[in-house]
Amino acid sequence: MEEQVARFVARGQKEALPPPPSETGIFARARRHLFATPGDSVLTVIAALFIAYVVYHLYEWAVAAAVFEGSDRTACVSNDAVEIGACWIFVKAKFGQFVYGLYPLDQRWRVDIVFALLVLLVAPLAIPRVPYKGLNAVLLFAVFPLISLVLLTGGEFNLGGGGVAFFFAAAAFGALSVASTKARMEEQGALTRIASGLAILAAIVWLASCFIGADSIRFLGMRFSVLALLSFAAAIASIAVLAVAALRAGEGPRGAVQMIVPAIIAIVVIVLLAGDFGLTTVPTSLWGGLLLTLVVALTGIAASLPLGILLALGRRSKMPAVKLMSIIFIEFWRGVPLITVLFMANFMLPLFLPTGVTINQLLRALVGVALFSAAYMAEVVRGGLQAVPKGQYEGAAAMALTYWQTMRMIILPQALKLVIPGIVNTFIGLFKDTSLVYIIGLADLLGTVRRGFNDPNWITETTPATGLVFAAFVYWLFCFSMSRYSIFMERRLDTGHKR
Repeated sequence: MEEQVARFVARGQKEALPPPPSETGIFARARRHLFATPGDSVLTVIAALFIAYVVYHLYEWAVAAAVFEGSDRTACVSNDAVEIGACWIFVKAKFGQFVYGLYPLDQRWRVDIVFALLVLLVAPLAIPRVPYKGLNAVLLFAVFPLISLVLLTGGEFNLGGGGVAFFFAAAAFGALSVASTKARMEEQGALTRIASGLAILAAIVWLASCFIGADSIRFLGMRFSVLALLSFAAAIASIAVLAVAALRAGEGPRGAVQMIVPAIIAIVVIVLLAGDFGLTTVPTSLWGGLLLTLVVALTGIAASLPLGILLALGRRSKMPAVKLMSIIFIEFWRGVPLITVLFMANFMLPLFLPTGVTINQLLRALVGVALFSAAYMAEVVRGGLQAVPKGQYEGAAAMALTYWQTMRMIILPQALKLVIPGIVNTFIGLFKDTSLVYIIGLADLLGTVRRGFNDPNWITETTPATGLVFAAFVYWLFCFSMSRYSIFMERRLDTGHKR
């Protein structure tokens, strides 16, 4: 009996049988996901008919009945015999205007260089395997904006003493931020407090110089007002005190040089902005189209993220004054529509400026968009900060890290990773909101397309629809690209927080 049974007992591991043919393939997946129940089958059929109807009519309008050749509106005028679809020759004829606005034809090579530099710097930073991320980030966020500003405007800005004082005051605060990352600098608390006071004094005096007239003094080949010169001297003194503090704290010459680097950067910026490079001046009133859209969107994105981080940290600060000011700022800008902010920046802000002081219209819009977006970004980042476990703060405190070291190396990397979807969502919303600048007279991409509708050479029934579809596709292309890259980064940085 045992010998008969042993004949049917397997002596080794048997290979798994393949699944039945009815459970694999495209038909099996369709039956499982689309026709699992009678209700699913009905919904699938209705959806398929609707999609087929939409695709058919889109194809008829955009391809079959569209006009691809012609020189003016006559090619896109419908008659009784033939129905005309999309007028793509309108987009072809106006394409340069849609991209550059009214930028002079013989100077558009400067815009092309800016676009090329943007792609060459963003692509290596976005691809994880490309090395030298630090250098690439410095070139993109520090060097590229200056080069773009000089190329697009022509440079040769008349900064004057007030502009020089502003950049050196900013350099003083930059040196303070560098000092805050060094633990040894805490031993020189008195000198650090003196440097902080001088930097704050430089900022306050510079603001006062913008509203209070005073006698001018010629210094370093420039005209300084008395207050601007005082601000400049306070900023220089602040940086010098920090360099001395670094030497006394044991940081050595290298630490002292690091304190001076922001001042060197300020000098380079002043030279670039005030230098004469032989470029023709192009006023911002001639900018438009995709160029203006990218300028507003990229400036808002680059400014809103760091400002939002600072506001989020300020709102969670234990210092009552800092927390109160952050809350007031965030709640004010979140409670005002963006269109109101743009109107205030364009029409109301000049009323509060001293006589003879004017601010560029585009600059006013950029500041308004950046501050508005920073308020929303602050709440997104604050959500990420609240999601970081308390043990991370305690571990950083156990390692004797300073507040800024804790935030820079421990907390913020985790918090920003957790809120990548919210950050990118804010960026996408900001990119689409750039179309609102058309209301204050700035011709962005959508505004330029709409202006093209008024050209007598292209007034037809299908011109508006064609132009709006083209603009919608451009907006969708940029927003979809940001969305897909966000998903890629989420998957790459995923460390098991899923529930």
